[in-house]
Amino acid sequence: MKKIFVTGSEGFVGSHLVDRLLLEGYKVKALVLYNSFNNLGWLKNSKKKKNLQIVLGDIRDRDQIENHIKDCKIVFHLASLIGIPYSYQSVQSYLETNVSGTINILNSCRKSKIEKIILTSTSEIYGTCQFNPMSENHPKVPQSPYAASKLAADNFSISYFKSFNLPITILRPFNIFGPRQSLRAIIPTIINQHLSKNKKIYLGNVNTFRDFTYVEDTIDAFVKTAKLNNKKIIGEEINIGSGFCISIAEINYLVEKILNSKKKIIIQKNRIRPATSEVSKLISDNAKAKKLLKWKSKIRDKKTFKLFLEKTIAWFLDNQTKNQISNKEYIV
Repeated sequence: MKKIFVTGSEGFVGSHLVDRLLLEGYKVKALVLYNSFNNLGWLKNSKKKKNLQIVLGDIRDRDQIENHIKDCKIVFHLASLIGIPYSYQSVQSYLETNVSGTINILNSCRKSKIEKIILTSTSEIYGTCQFNPMSENHPKVPQSPYAASKLAADNFSISYFKSFNLPITILRPFNIFGPRQSLRAIIPTIINQHLSKNKKIYLGNVNTFRDFTYVEDTIDAFVKTAKLNNKKIIGEEINIGSGFCISIAEINYLVEKILNSKKKIIIQKNRIRPATSEVSKLISDNAKAKKLLKWKSKIRDKKTFKLFLEKTIAWFLDNQTKNQISNKEYIV
């Protein structure tokens, strides 16, 4: 079975991907961001699994990436800085990690003649919905430094496909949720505050709408992309979204009902994006994923969304002592 290199392997989506690839029988080399605490993130319980090799490093280090990639056949690139609020504060870090880091991946793959490169984009590059559902042809209007850095990485990737015939496929997930997600994300933030003893819940703009996909569905799309020998996916950008749109206010309402928890909403200024940076609505057109990947989301409407929200809440209940945050703590 081919060896697969995964960046961002210790994170929310990356760790789920590693687990699934191992289950499918692949050999996996998982890159974990080097840290002095030897923290393996969500791979801490997987480190002794058969066919898993964990390496510490940084995608910003060109020579190191070249050395790690050279014995692999498929590359999944997920590593990036993803917090939108933090991108307002640390633009240079986003440039170096998300853009320069991706270029290091592309150059290393080119030298090693990698068979397939699957890069992870984000729906944030589209900006606020100009028409819906949003196809891959939707105008790209990044409204935050994070989104701008991801669009630059996507554009470099497409340029390498066109210039050097690099076998690239860009997957563009819309909002993902599920077990292991950081409290930086909106659904874990809502869940954990409802699990606290505080009578108030602190949120930002609750009138924005997002397209949510359960993490296992997203991983299905990634794995299908790795398995396909279809040349039609090379050089393509493919949306991975449910096509179902829901407001943050409605998500809070559903969590209240599931947990039987009624709390007063307090809108905090530090949780609100600048007005011209706020993306008011994202909703995916996933027709291309259905056609090329034979993939579709299990979330179709509010009823199916609620089922997966309940699964997510159950996980956070089981891991409550590890994940609970204070009433005003805000993770950027």
